[in-house]
Amino acid sequence: MKLLAVLMIWLAAAGAARADWVQITRDDAITAALSEVEILYDSGASQRFHASGRTFYDDARPSWGYWRAEGGQYCSQWPPSDHWACYDLFTDGTGALRFAGSAGDAYIGRPVAP
Repeated sequence: MKLLAVLMIWLAAAGAARADWVQITRDDAITAALSEVEILYDSGASQRFHASGRTFYDDARPSWGYWRAEGGQYCSQWPPSDHWACYDLFTDGTGALRFAGSAGDAYIGRPVAP
């Protein structure tokens, strides 16, 4: 009986550690997920997404940029560069968001309660 309880706890913990990410593919859903939201990333940095299309990224070097949803992806542009980098956006159903770039880079964050 004790072994069964330990096994159930282990399985529950393993399931909690594994995220079942679902991609958000509609531009309006990406906009709704990010607009007027502040995200705290696992790295400790934070990012605020304004409905105006402006975004503020705060880490060791805070900076202002622009964001938009386009082609089913989250895209951002950070002056002085005029290049827009785009990422697939995923959610795990717990509120966490995963931004995944085409080069395999990924960033995970969670909305900060207002």
